[in-house]
Amino acid sequence: MGSWLFLFLVGLFLAASVSGVGSRNVTYDGRSLIIDGQHKILFSGSIHYPRSTPQMWPSLIAKAKTGGLDVIETLVFWNLHEPQPEQFDFSGQRDIVRFIKEIQAQGLYACIRIGPFIQGEWSYGGLPFWLHDIPGIVYRSDNEPFKYQMKKFVSKIVNMMKAEKLYASQGGPIILSQIENEYGMVEAAFRDKGPPYLRWAAEMAVGLQTGVPWVMCKQNNAPDPVINACNGRRCGETFPGPNSPNKPAIWTENWTSFYQVYGDEPDIRSAEDIAFHVALFIAKKGSYVNYYMYHGGTNFGRTAAAYVLTSYYDQAPLDEYGLFRQPKWGHLKELHAAIKLCLNPMLSGVYTTMALGKSQEAFVYRGNSVDCAAFLVNNDTRKTVVVTFQDSLYELPPKSISILPDCKTVAFNTAKVSTQYNTRAVETSKKLDSIVKWEEYKETIPTFEDTSLRANMLLEHMNTTKDNSDYLWYTFRFQNDFSDAEYVLNVTSSAHVLHAFVNGSFVGSTHGSFKTKTPILESKITLNKGTNYISLLSGMAGLPDSGAYLERRVAGINTVRVKGEHEIKDFTRYSWGYQVGLLGEKLQVYTDSGSNKVKWNTYGSSTHQRLTWYRTLFDAPAGKDPVTLNLESMGKGEAWINGQSIGRYWVSFLTPKGIPSQTRYNVPRSFLKRTDNLLVILEEENGYPLGISIDTISITKVCGHVSESHLPPVISWQGQNKTEHNNSKKLHGRRPKVQLQCPPGRNISRILFASYGNPTGDCENYAIGSCHSFTSLPTIEERICTIPVWRKKFGNDPCPGIPKTLLVDAQCT
Repeated sequence: MGSWLFLFLVGLFLAASVSGVGSRNVTYDGRSLIIDGQHKILFSGSIHYPRSTPQMWPSLIAKAKTGGLDVIETLVFWNLHEPQPEQFDFSGQRDIVRFIKEIQAQGLYACIRIGPFIQGEWSYGGLPFWLHDIPGIVYRSDNEPFKYQMKKFVSKIVNMMKAEKLYASQGGPIILSQIENEYGMVEAAFRDKGPPYLRWAAEMAVGLQTGVPWVMCKQNNAPDPVINACNGRRCGETFPGPNSPNKPAIWTENWTSFYQVYGDEPDIRSAEDIAFHVALFIAKKGSYVNYYMYHGGTNFGRTAAAYVLTSYYDQAPLDEYGLFRQPKWGHLKELHAAIKLCLNPMLSGVYTTMALGKSQEAFVYRGNSVDCAAFLVNNDTRKTVVVTFQDSLYELPPKSISILPDCKTVAFNTAKVSTQYNTRAVETSKKLDSIVKWEEYKETIPTFEDTSLRANMLLEHMNTTKDNSDYLWYTFRFQNDFSDAEYVLNVTSSAHVLHAFVNGSFVGSTHGSFKTKTPILESKITLNKGTNYISLLSGMAGLPDSGAYLERRVAGINTVRVKGEHEIKDFTRYSWGYQVGLLGEKLQVYTDSGSNKVKWNTYGSSTHQRLTWYRTLFDAPAGKDPVTLNLESMGKGEAWINGQSIGRYWVSFLTPKGIPSQTRYNVPRSFLKRTDNLLVILEEENGYPLGISIDTISITKVCGHVSESHLPPVISWQGQNKTEHNNSKKLHGRRPKVQLQCPPGRNISRILFASYGNPTGDCENYAIGSCHSFTSLPTIEERICTIPVWRKKFGNDPCPGIPKTLLVDAQCT
């Protein structure tokens, strides 16, 4: 350990000596990261720069800061920056330096997770596919060709950050970096090549002398001085802890929902559950929590991994469009504020634990005679319990944690949501239902004669396309000696989708799923007497992004047989012709210039064909609300706005409930012109473009649902103003409140519902209960934004002895 620590300290010294004035000293010990000599408990959020746009970055970062975050985390995307060897691109959405500087401008820290294998539901796990063609390469193992390329890219990124003085040791915002990603999940698969690679990766990273610590996530054996970190939903329960008493407990991925694949329902994780596990991790001496994702964004173009939706972590605290997702954003903001009230005793006090019951416990931090903070935990998922702590009684709802910044007064409980709920609504701006405004171009179905790439075998899909397209045509021709004979075409495939054409006519298709990897096509076909042409289109909805030996993965067509009454012909070993991609892709018909290279026909002027391109023009919606493309009427394909791909769509892939996984697709305002925006759609199936619309997304309603047993806003908690636990008289500033606020540019225009009493239901479905104050509505309309849950504010007690709740639903205009 000594040599590792010496190397790390040398790196700190050298970086600091170069930077001069303004540099920060970032180290760590067993309690936390230490910045300029001060221990820190930090809250971080993942915002990935290419999953949004430079125009969105300032707003996203500002909302994260307002939400109580200290750090913005991002992955670094190798295949985005080096799509071909030595050809680098850091422009536009790829401008990581601009992104980090925006974080710095807003006074936050940054964490860059370089990887360079990142997984992240990103195509090929972020690795550029050209690595596949390097002789003898084995990814992520003790393999010289891979290590050479990996070190070269990691050094490129580190040197870019150094050149811009972006490391904290130079006065910049970057306080933490990550090398590799969840390698512990696959290390054993590489046998004796795994541990040496792990040690090499750590040594290589530390040797770059960034002056800030490095982490490895899901890597319990991370070599010193690299910090081992936790990923998951319950790191307060599952993390075995740092592998050295000199390292802090760090949580690099706290999943705020989960990524979604085609055919799956959205994964909803409640604000209460997230808050519980964050509080538990911090209570157990955790010091750094990163929300993955805080803003998920959009997998533009073909960047999504296999079967992953274009929309990414829409259920995060900031949704795909950058709008607040309430109550998740607000509840976590309150949590952060409550924990930060406890910093003094937590960072300098003595830590103890005590049992409060069978499933209840307290985590206590005591500093001097004044400083004390406690976390009271109820692990029982069913029962509300009353516990005794320091001779006082505390009620703990099921599966909840109460935070007491002074070991007396509860400032926050993870199960009691006092922040507002909101409703995201869609408004149609323009229906693209005019038949005269649509044009179509039918993709050419190639035959064997049209191809120049030939082989006497079935080629593997990914190695043939080199990730230049989702599509690979497999074509062959053969002689049939029988007139109008009926046959069955049997194809097995390890691609994601397969479309089959015989003599230019569509005969069938099939697709796999995230769980079913090998789709089989069996279609009845009629063959001509003489020469017949079979064209099979193999399609991928993203490349794989995880697992060991990624370079060995295969896709494409595996076997092809034609079964007839007289014989079965196996064409697996046969003369095949190949075409990489579609002709429309090659001509870039989705751009202004490429669109003029082909002849477009009036929509519906001829018989429909699968694989058809559609185009139209539209004007941008007025205002500043986020814009979305409603593709509910389409099947499967990809969409472009003014030449920029907004991603793949697969509306025809239904969930078990019989609905599409995604129908609306994010169109950033920066992609749009005021008028005459070019929309081009590639439709693989039988989509109906006249059903497409241009919509806007906005928050149209806010709702508060707070009872007398809820806690006051954390912002009102002050040491000199707090209520003594046994004092029944509460100060006015410390009462539970309904607080309502519309998003910027909108105001509360109407109260839709108001009831002080015992209203039934929740913010989604409510009604007046048996107890209701008739002054509810006028009282709310008078105060409108902040309303204490207090009978005196409503003139009287409508039903003495009954616990009161206030539910208010308001419209934003």
